[in-house]
Amino acid sequence: MTDTAIRLLLEFDDKVRRDHEQPPAFLHRRDRKYALDCQQRDMTPSPGHWLAHLERLSGQGGESVADAALGTWRRIMTGFILAGCALGVLTMLGLLFYEGGQRINVTVILAFVFLQCLLAGFTTLQAFAGWQPWRPLLTRFADQKSPAALGKLQPQLMARAAHIGGLAFGTCGLLTLLVMVVVQDLAFGWSTTLNTDSHRFLGLVQTIAGPWQWLWPGAVPDASLVETSRFFRAQTGNLTLNPARLGDWWPFVAMVWTFYVLLPRLVLAVIANGHLQLRARRLLNRHPGLTALQYRMETPALETGNAHNDAQHQPDTSTNSQLKPLPESDTVICWAGAGEPELPDALNGPDTLVLRAGGRASLQDDTLTLEKAANHLAHITRPAVIVVTRSWEPPTGELQDFLQHARELWPPTSHVAVVPLTTSGQEEPPTHQVQQWLRFTERLGTDFACVSLPPLFPQNPYRQGEL
Repeated sequence: MTDTAIRLLLEFDDKVRRDHEQPPAFLHRRDRKYALDCQQRDMTPSPGHWLAHLERLSGQGGESVADAALGTWRRIMTGFILAGCALGVLTMLGLLFYEGGQRINVTVILAFVFLQCLLAGFTTLQAFAGWQPWRPLLTRFADQKSPAALGKLQPQLMARAAHIGGLAFGTCGLLTLLVMVVVQDLAFGWSTTLNTDSHRFLGLVQTIAGPWQWLWPGAVPDASLVETSRFFRAQTGNLTLNPARLGDWWPFVAMVWTFYVLLPRLVLAVIANGHLQLRARRLLNRHPGLTALQYRMETPALETGNAHNDAQHQPDTSTNSQLKPLPESDTVICWAGAGEPELPDALNGPDTLVLRAGGRASLQDDTLTLEKAANHLAHITRPAVIVVTRSWEPPTGELQDFLQHARELWPPTSHVAVVPLTTSGQEEPPTHQVQQWLRFTERLGTDFACVSLPPLFPQNPYRQGEL
């Protein structure tokens, strides 16, 4: 099972994080030149080819971040395989254990196989639902320096490891059964406290044996075997029974183990690996760094030939307004396409109501958005709304009209926090961009709106008194 998609995601995420240390102009020139080179060679740029191109330029070698992160999960998978092999042997020995006056109860084996099917189904369900019931164990023993992108794949990685461990469990259990059949004289039978006659039990085992009736008819118990192999705990013996018939159950037991323990684990392991690769590709396609990379490749870079530029020299645009702490709110309005392709985790919770307005939306759509927000805020004691904007785009009169209309529709105690975001959504906006939004809220002439930044920058969360 290859981890190409996971490795590509981890290496791309690591490269994007290291690029944050480089000047934006350098990144723009580098990636634009790469895109033009691909165009000349009639090639389609891709994250994998981009990483290979940068590796050739830098000449870096050694162990990558993907090798280190996946090495931890290889050790976890090896542990599951070893534990599965040991438990498979011990479990089968326990199921086949019997003394001279007793028989191996087929009913117990069927119940154990049913339990294995339930465990396999639960493992697959938690992976597709994104549950992590073993998160405390991973947090305690896993590498704390593991990439953040790998944390979103933990349910799928654990499900794959569990299914491969289950596959080792089923394989070793089946091999142990075949060895025990050869070296010992196993005496099978069936017994239950329930008032069940032989005809009902015969119907049950023949239904279970349905998948292999055409493949191995001898592994399907007949009526005489079921009738004569029933035993009771207080029974001292059955002189009319041929003891050799008690061993005729082993083909049925072997096929039950193969079809209901071994094959489901094999199929679910393949599905888990496919789900893991699909999840990794989706995370890469939605990565904020990929959006920024595509923008740099598609936008021409302007070369002036002068090493000095005064682009960072801004006029005096100071204002008396200051940034405010981000209020607690479960209502977010994305203005004119801001927050795409996805909002930062600090603004997008599981219960967050995300609405969109402005840009290509019509006035009717904006009004409908305001009404939805009003209905949601009507049930909140201290209503607050977060309006996400693009930091580099100047405030417009359309946004001002939108906020004035919101003040009329929403509860009188409602409050709005304007949050300007950068292209990637993971960087702090420049000071001159934040100042234009502070001046915008100051021109509103009311305490209805303020400017806040999400808690993405622990070194300077509010920047009060500086702007």
